[in-house]
Amino acid sequence: MEPFRIKAVEPIPLRTVEERQRILAEADYNVFRVHSADVTIDLLTDSGTTAMSSKQWAALFLGDESYAWASSYERFERTVRELTGFPEVIPIHQGRAAERLLFTTLLCPGQTTVANGHFDSTRANIEQLDCRAVDLPCPEAADLVSEAPFKGNIDLDRLRELLDAPDDEQVALVILTVTDNGGGGQPVSLANLRSAREICRQHEVPLLLDASRFAENAHLIITREPGQQDRTPREVARAMFDLADGCWASLKKDGMSNTGGLIALRDAETAARCRERLTITEGFPTYGGLAGRDLETLVQGLSEVTDPAYLAHRADTAAWFADALAKAGLPTLRPAGCHAVYADAGHLLPHIPPENFPGQAMVCELYRQAGVRTVEFGTLAFGQDGGQAPHELVRLALPRRVYTRSHLEYVVDAVKDVVGRAGELTGFTITGPQPPMRHFTAKLTPLEEGRNTP
Repeated sequence: MEPFRIKAVEPIPLRTVEERQRILAEADYNVFRVHSADVTIDLLTDSGTTAMSSKQWAALFLGDESYAWASSYERFERTVRELTGFPEVIPIHQGRAAERLLFTTLLCPGQTTVANGHFDSTRANIEQLDCRAVDLPCPEAADLVSEAPFKGNIDLDRLRELLDAPDDEQVALVILTVTDNGGGGQPVSLANLRSAREICRQHEVPLLLDASRFAENAHLIITREPGQQDRTPREVARAMFDLADGCWASLKKDGMSNTGGLIALRDAETAARCRERLTITEGFPTYGGLAGRDLETLVQGLSEVTDPAYLAHRADTAAWFADALAKAGLPTLRPAGCHAVYADAGHLLPHIPPENFPGQAMVCELYRQAGVRTVEFGTLAFGQDGGQAPHELVRLALPRRVYTRSHLEYVVDAVKDVVGRAGELTGFTITGPQPPMRHFTAKLTPLEEGRNTP
């Protein structure tokens, strides 16, 4: 059962199939353009969608809104230092702002970053600096159905080979995303992190964590990695942070809040340069674009997120949901992580080629049938320079403490209907625009039935 009680509720919007068909057409078949008032179950993202606890709501009244060196910042700084061990703590309003600030400080044009998997905003922030982002997922990540426990690991052999190459000095950063959102929410093991740390040390390349879902990664280490079962989530999280030179995080995920982010570093000089840039664009370094009340909710949230009962419930919910969707006929990535279930739309819709976005066909049909909003994680979102993504996935994200199992059972029933109509679905073409991260703003047009390109 959920390890919490519900203290406040809000009504769920209900629309007819005919209304949703019209809404989709008016939104140019891009669910990012659909208004939330027209969404019944919103599984678009787990970012910023958390239901805050009663203690977090109470903490709002502790917010010190002083411009400089507010007591709320001091509590935030102390909390992050205790959690991560990093002495330099910089609050910022969300994760991609932290990426922009950190990368403009650390990268020069022509350099390379290497990761187990760069997420879309991470890649965009790197490439706009005329740098190159290289993904080195482990071999196990290519098999969507195997039960390999750590598909988020970086490929250590390829990392070593890349850093041993003559132009290795162009590699400026190694990044481990924990968990790997773009790769199906898969965790990184402590053993893999430890080995990556040693390779980076030998080549004097900094190792940073995208720690937006650090607590979920810690829980999956405890349940899947031999020798870790008797440790607490906070102990494992600290072991992860101890192996890195720094991190950034969107605290709209495991910060259990609706806004916020951070940069935490060991190197004081790098932190000082980040703060100089932050002052120009975000505000004074002790608030970083956040209100004091936001910092207070994050202090409380960073305590609640490492509760073992909460993390066990979250992981069990994701595993049950993945199994239920599979029984409904929808192939899912195995094993399930914590923050989302990833469906294999390419397998469900083999008659729609990647260039016509089978994942988007599934996303639109789920919304049309039942008002369930999800997001495409295939060629529309991750196709680079006109190429194809490794897999045509659809992410069904799980907002924290928002939906009960009966809500997810409704989604499973909707999926059964979509699976039953899979052969009738057609793909899409993009009619514009196509900037970086095009899936947020693209306008799409459905192909005529039977007109999917071969």
